[in-house]
Amino acid sequence: MSAVPEPERRAVEKKELREQVKGRRAALSTDEIRAMSGAIGERLFPLLDGAGTVMLYASKPPEVETAGLIDALIAEGRNVVLPIIEKETHTLRLSSIPDRSVLVESTFHVPEPIGHEVPVDPADLDAVVVPMVGFDRACNRLGYGAGYYDRFLEANPDLTVIGIAFSCQELPSIPSEPFDRRMDWIITEGECIACPP
Repeated sequence: MSAVPEPERRAVEKKELREQVKGRRAALSTDEIRAMSGAIGERLFPLLDGAGTVMLYASKPPEVETAGLIDALIAEGRNVVLPIIEKETHTLRLSSIPDRSVLVESTFHVPEPIGHEVPVDPADLDAVVVPMVGFDRACNRLGYGAGYYDRFLEANPDLTVIGIAFSCQELPSIPSEPFDRRMDWIITEGECIACPP
């Protein structure tokens, strides 16, 4: 019997890790998610000081909630940018939003500013806040597996990238590929993890 090729083995391992962490996250109550998301926002906000254009994601349960963060940044006059999933090309396109009223449930049930797009060049971003299924202390990110953020970050390597997650999503180690982009920071409800360059 031939050995399983390394890339396939890593893909299977990542899938198993994804299911493990998703189970932990799904066990959180709505109140716990709300409270921990608030704590993450408080830790994250100082890191965004001076960032005029910030890319965030519009959360869906049971992710770290971003509605309050989006509202707070817009209230400060920041330019808030959200990704729009392009399923055909497996990429993200970016749009600025005036407020959350323009968001509608779209691909993968993700709220997106469909019909109200104001295109943004990735080069104009001062910081990018990304969702994570899991993370490890080496600042590796485990995503949902479709590769949208991986492709976006690979195409824009100079961006400051901040991953946000609940502490229960931490893993001992995540298998990584040469093209995987490590986070610059990881924020949980309990700590800010500064990642080595």
